[in-house]
Order: sequence, then structure tokens, then C-alpha cells
Amino acid sequence: PDPVPLPRLGRGSMGGMQSLALPLGKGPHHVGCADVMVGHTQQGLFLRLFYPCLPRAGAERPLWIPRYEYCGGLADFAHCSRRWCAPLLSVAIGSCRVPVSWNGPFKPCSSGYPLIIFSHGLGAFRTLYSSVCSELASWGFAVAALEHRDHSASVTYFCTVGAGREEWIPYRRVPQGQKEFYFRNKQVHQRAEECVQALRLFKDISSGKSVPNVLHQDFDLSMLKDSIDLTKVAVMGHSFGGVTAVLALVKEPGFRCAVALDAWMFPLENTLYPEVPKPVLFINTEKFQTPESVAKMKRLSSRNSQTKIITILGSVHQSQTDFTFLTGKLISRIFGARGTLDPYKGLDITSRATLAFLQRHLNLEEEFDQWDKLLEGIGDSVVPEAPFCCSNL
Repeated sequence: PDPVPLPRLGRGSMGGMQSLALPLGKGPHHVGCADVMVGHTQQGLFLRLFYPCLPRAGAERPLWIPRYEYCGGLADFAHCSRRWCAPLLSVAIGSCRVPVSWNGPFKPCSSGYPLIIFSHGLGAFRTLYSSVCSELASWGFAVAALEHRDHSASVTYFCTVGAGREEWIPYRRVPQGQKEFYFRNKQVHQRAEECVQALRLFKDISSGKSVPNVLHQDFDLSMLKDSIDLTKVAVMGHSFGGVTAVLALVKEPGFRCAVALDAWMFPLENTLYPEVPKPVLFINTEKFQTPESVAKMKRLSSRNSQTKIITILGSVHQSQTDFTFLTGKLISRIFGARGTLDPYKGLDITSRATLAFLQRHLNLEEEFDQWDKLLEGIGDSVVPEAPFCCSNL
């Protein structure tokens, strides 16, 4: 079964317009974002880059759902009729915007921003983690949120050469008669390769190579040339993206650590656990993990004392996505997006624990170590490891 089973919709559940109350980043930098597509085949890359930017009066804010086709993709993923669900989703959430500066002027940084490659979960796409990506960018990171082309995004596309026609890549369920592990394992390897490919893209840009953005946006990638520190790179992701981040550590020595948000460990083959060479921070939600999944995480923490496992109490699997910031009944009903914990508090815990971990393993000279206690599961609404690991004695 999919790790995020979504209930079917009844026709009466569409409670009108929704508003997306995404928070502004709490760090010292304004945040900009731009879409980057490289290559004219399915083997290319597509990502949304969040980065520190210069303030600009009247800056445009990007749409959260970038195009109507993504409403159709979400409908398909949620087992809904695309014909009536996509237009309703479009009315309800199609006009929500993200509080960042669209193609905002990049803020140069002579010492170089550390880089995070971010991998989305099953049925998601590049924009659905804008809250955590923009929060990290506000603290001085470049964050590249990939849109995977392994048929795990609810939908995505690439532009062919010449006419620039769009080829759409739909979400694909496990084919009947195929073992889920083999299907998902193939996907997780493709996803991890795309993370490695993204790091190579930034290496190319830093070496001065001309990298054309197929989308012809008002964002010139050469601006990044001397402003990314490629000795300080982490990989991060949610759910399917969390296990993708773990696998990327095996494939690419340039990744110095991984942050896995509520990782779905199922698709990773057992033989690879001893191969994970770097520390991982597992930030779990209370309602998603199973003892079997946490046991897999502990195979890594038992080998590496710097690998940490913490759980955020009162949170559900979708608490680490932007869906948790939508107001109104619609989305919570479709996507089970709210736990009992205030979503803003949940984002604070996730981002602060991440920043403390990144300071430690990317050797950053910041003050993120003020949140080190979170890495031991000490603090309000956090526990070490998993709630069901704790003895009642």
C-alpha cells in the first residue's frame, strides 16, 4: 500500500476557498525562489531553488500549486475523479501563494551558502515543502527542492528540444502482480541518482560552466557561481524523500549528512544499511512510524553515534508538508493534514533541529547550536527515538 493512503472524497467535503497561511522565514535573510529545468529529456532535472535574496518592493509571490495540471495530479493520487476533483481543487487552493520573492534578486555571498538538496514524498512535487525550504533559506542556505521523474510525483513534466513541447509524466501506482518492494526500490535508486545529479549541476555552475535554464526565466544560474559552498552540502527529504536522502549518502560522498523527515524506510534494501557512511537526523512524527521502521533507523544509529532519532509529539505524517498550513476543512479532510500540535510550532522544531544538526556536520559558524538539545529529544513536544520505544516502568 502507499505510505500515505488518502481517503476518498465525498462530494460534500469541498468547503470552498482555502487560504494557505505559510509563515515567513524567521532567519535574517529575505527569501527568493526560482524554477530551474535542465536538459530536454526525462533524464534532465527539475527543481525549485529557494535562496537568500535582496529585498525588492512589490515582489511577486509565486503560486503554491504551480499549474492547473498539478490539481489533476493530486486528484489522481487521492483516488478522486480528475474530472470533478481537479477543478474543485483549483478553485479551493489554485490561487494560494508562497510568501517569497519570485525570481527575486539573488544575494551574493563571498563565503558561499551551504547547499541542501531536498527530495519530496510520494504524490508530492517541488512546491509542497515551501514552508520548511523557505525557513532554511532564510537562515542562509540555498535549498534545491527537486521534482522527481520516477513517477512518484503526483505529476511532472519536461520540455522537449526544438518545439519545446511539454511531455507530462504521471504518477504511477504499483503495477498489479508486481511486488511493491521491487517497484519502490527501483524508484528510490532513481530518486537518489537525481539528488546526486542536482549536486553535479551546482558543481557545473560553480566551475563557470554555462547551464541554460530551459524555462527561460528571469533567473540567471551564473549568478550562483561564487556563492555556493560545495564543501558544505546536505541532503534532506520527507517520507519517500527521507529514505531517498539516506540512500543518496551511499551514492555521493559530497553529501556530508542527511535529514530525514518521517522517512518511509520500506524501499531500502537491507544490504545497504552498513554502507551508509555519514550521520542522519531522523525527525519522525508521532502517528506514522512503526516499530519495524524505527528498528531500521536504529540499525544506523547503533553504528554511528552522530545519527539521531527524535519524534515530534502531536504530529501526523502530513505535518511536515505545507498542507498543515491550509485553513479550512477541505484539505484536512482529503490529506489528513493536521495533528494536535500547532503547525507553526511543529515547523519551528523541525527547522531548529535541522539547523543544529547541519551546524554540527557542515561545520557552520552560526549559533544554531543553541538548539542542540532538540537533537537529544529534549524540549517541549519532542522525545528521543520513538514514543513506543519508551518503557512505561
